[in-house]
Amino acid sequence: MPHPQGLTPDDKLAGAKRELGLPRIVAICGSTRFMAEMAEADLRETAAGRIVVKPGCDMKSPHELWSDPAGAEALKARLDRLHRAKIRLADEVLVVGHYIGDSTRAEIAYARSLGRPVRFTHPEVDPDA
Repeated sequence: MPHPQGLTPDDKLAGAKRELGLPRIVAICGSTRFMAEMAEADLRETAAGRIVVKPGCDMKSPHELWSDPAGAEALKARLDRLHRAKIRLADEVLVVGHYIGDSTRAEIAYARSLGRPVRFTHPEVDPDA
């Protein structure tokens, strides 16, 4: 659907990133059970000259920020929204790990709905392959 000014907010964002000469931005997705693999992917993507955004909280590991169940549920919802914003900001998505759960599957679908290319460390787990 055409935007009244001709450009969508996503078009404006992409244009601004080009105008600023920003490197490609990669959003790392996957189960937080693969946090070590995400750190390795971050290192490799960064060494290749790309900006990396990825999950910053592993709620599977104990921490005072999510020790209260009600607070943890609200935090998880906020983190899910934050991660979708990271995907929207990114130029591409890298899915890490050999397992795709419901959350990651939804992130892949979201990324693809935005036209973002999706790469996999384990291409055999691509739900659309």
